[in-house]
Amino acid sequence: MNPRRKQRLAVVGIIGFLIVSAIGLMLYALNDSIDLFYTPSEIIDGKNGQKPQVGQRLRIGGMVVPGSVKRDQESLAVSFDLIDTGPTVTVTYTGILPDLFREGQGIVATGVLTGASSIKAQEVLAKHDEEYMPPELAEKMKGIKHVKPENMPSYESTTGSGGK
Repeated sequence: MNPRRKQRLAVVGIIGFLIVSAIGLMLYALNDSIDLFYTPSEIIDGKNGQKPQVGQRLRIGGMVVPGSVKRDQESLAVSFDLIDTGPTVTVTYTGILPDLFREGQGIVATGVLTGASSIKAQEVLAKHDEEYMPPELAEKMKGIKHVKPENMPSYESTTGSGGK
């Protein structure tokens, strides 16, 4: 083989190796930031035959079970149960909840699985529009009654001050 061809082949081989290595390193780095979406039933029963592992980052979506919200009087810690069509999953969160968060409302939480049916959330998002839902979540949640905001007791009526 011609020495010039050998040199070109070596350069092309090195460039190819560097490109493959860079792609591999990017995929490895992105692996930590991938959050898989689950419903409460998929956390308990598994998704496609696989259950999420304790310590795994994930996103969970479902309806907040009415009467399940428990707030700590000393801190911003709150815990609540999520449900879709089957079992419930307990979510704990420390921080200020979104304004649209309420019992009977659909939410999506991002966090870490801490037990078979418990999640420690770092972020809680409340649905903006009560009519829109991702197709895969809508399919899972058929038959669950949604409590509209006007049917929920307001903060003012529960404090007795009437806001005046």
